[in-house]
Amino acid sequence: MALVGASGRILSANAAFGALLGIEPERLAGQHADRLAGLGLDGRSRGSYRAALRGHGERLRCTRRLKHADGHSVWAEITVTPTGSPEAAALLTVVDVSERRDLQQRLRHLRMHDPVTRLPNRTLFFERLTAALADSATGRIGLCYVDLDGFKAVNDTLGHRVGDQLLGAAAQRLAQCATGAGGHLVARLGGDEFAVLVEGSTGTEQLTRLAEGLLAALHRPFDLTGGQRVAVTASIGVVEREAATTTPTGLTQAADTTLYWAKADGRARWTLFDPERNAHRVTRQSLSATLRQGVERGEFVLEYQPIVGLADDVVRGAEALVRWRHPQFGVLGPDRFVPLAEENGAIVPLGRWVLAEACRQARRWQLAHPGPPRPPMFVSVNVAVRQVWDSDLVHDVAQALRETGLPSGLLQLELTESAVMGSTGRPLRALQALSDMGVRIAIDDFGTGYSNLAYLSRLPVRALKLDGTFVRGFRTARHLNPADETIVTSLVQLAHKLGLTVTAECVEGPAQAERLRRIGCDTGQGWHYARPMPADDLAALVAAGPS
Repeated sequence: MALVGASGRILSANAAFGALLGIEPERLAGQHADRLAGLGLDGRSRGSYRAALRGHGERLRCTRRLKHADGHSVWAEITVTPTGSPEAAALLTVVDVSERRDLQQRLRHLRMHDPVTRLPNRTLFFERLTAALADSATGRIGLCYVDLDGFKAVNDTLGHRVGDQLLGAAAQRLAQCATGAGGHLVARLGGDEFAVLVEGSTGTEQLTRLAEGLLAALHRPFDLTGGQRVAVTASIGVVEREAATTTPTGLTQAADTTLYWAKADGRARWTLFDPERNAHRVTRQSLSATLRQGVERGEFVLEYQPIVGLADDVVRGAEALVRWRHPQFGVLGPDRFVPLAEENGAIVPLGRWVLAEACRQARRWQLAHPGPPRPPMFVSVNVAVRQVWDSDLVHDVAQALRETGLPSGLLQLELTESAVMGSTGRPLRALQALSDMGVRIAIDDFGTGYSNLAYLSRLPVRALKLDGTFVRGFRTARHLNPADETIVTSLVQLAHKLGLTVTAECVEGPAQAERLRRIGCDTGQGWHYARPMPADDLAALVAAGPS
């Protein structure tokens, strides 16, 4: 402690103050306290200090690094307390906090570093990333997001001890590689994921060179303790962009997405962020996230493509095809959203809506044309595999028929060949129950799946829809492939012997239609007859009769 006069000079100091600075207490008297205690280092503390000496300010407290006489530094917590006395204006108290500060630094290091690899952890990585974005030497920033391929298999087969050794060895190689490439920060973000941050990037070429070096470093086998030799590869997502136009979250999300692409493209490679590919991914995510709400908001509509008798060109039925009138992306065909709906389960409520709406429309057609000379049209509805497994399809069909009044014989359900071939248990029971109700079961895209013909005699199937690949070669006589005609002829004859009708898909011209008619195919569907259209347009087409 020391007493300080109004002039700022030390009046007297105790022995502890002298020992702290390595100076005899008597020699401290008369020296400027602010110089000894570092209080004149910045304007804010200097002003508060002078106010305290004048008795105008409150107590001043700060932490400063002081120099001991032998040259080492001491971290001290300094307090200046006004006394109100004109002779001794303030009491200066200096407390050595070096040990406390060292402990805090050690604790911070532990909190900011991964215990397995001793690399900076996620917390320190984001701290450095945030600072780099705010002050990049080049105005650009780069990130290599690294994931070890097959690390889980190492953990599962060799144990976590070997897995931790592998992580430590991989971390060393990454750090050596990054140090040689310019001293970039390497951090472990969790699991087997690492990040290499290039704080002052000079462009994508620098990042891709770094990624090549990281891959090469990790490709060499690892010799671990206990004689274990482990070989792994790595996938790396590479992102490089202007620092001012990104955020920590945006950069890491882009890197994570690009890492996913690298794995999807085959692993053991680096992949550079592609804005167009990312836009497609974002669109997919947006569509997937809003599918169920789209069903609830009534954003889906049905169009119908006629199924026409090849012998007389009379419309026998129509396939219901769903469209999504998306408020942001416009009208979307089923290829854009049905696979997503099957992935996230939204196909169940969507399929239930399609089924009910198609039955309502078929009932309207039946009421408009109840009988001879033209029989009422049936409606054909596609059913996804998840609808059979994840919902009570039999109940849904029965409810749709009951609520609309549509006779069961005017409903056809289409399932893909791969979905019905090998059906046992619940799917087979569902198909049999639907058939017993009088609903027609058709196999869609026949010929592209398992093609196990033995199942045709065991399943309650009424119709086959030949995949368009079989009839595309029928377009002109000039390019006729005899094998195509032989295959289609054989399939039609087999189907007829089993009591099944056959519909040819993708009929695009009169030559195809004529050849299919001659072969004996029952009905055709495709642009030769009509493109998918609204229900009213189809009704008008049917009313006009064969052209």
